[in-house]
Amino acid sequence: MSEEMVNTVRDAVAVINDPHMGVSIVEMGIVQDIEVDGDTAKIVIKPTNPGCMSVARIAADAKTEAEKVDGIEKAEIEIKDHMMADQINEMINK
Repeated sequence: MSEEMVNTVRDAVAVINDPHMGVSIVEMGIVQDIEVDGDTAKIVIKPTNPGCMSVARIAADAKTEAEKVDGIEKAEIEIKDHMMADQINEMINK
């Protein structure tokens, strides 16, 4: 895993702001982890509120932004510690 590629993906998703706070999801710590394996980015997102209704939008935006990065063909998003994590993960990663 290239640390440079991880940083590039982190920078790409950092443009996404939490819709309630107006602060980058990276700065807020919502993005918990990023791994790059070949041409796949794996991004772990943990919302600040386990009932946050914006997390699906945040996840979709993170997937879109990560897949814009040169060298990344697919982004897999994992939502953690949310009451609908399983359903959102399934929907986002179809």
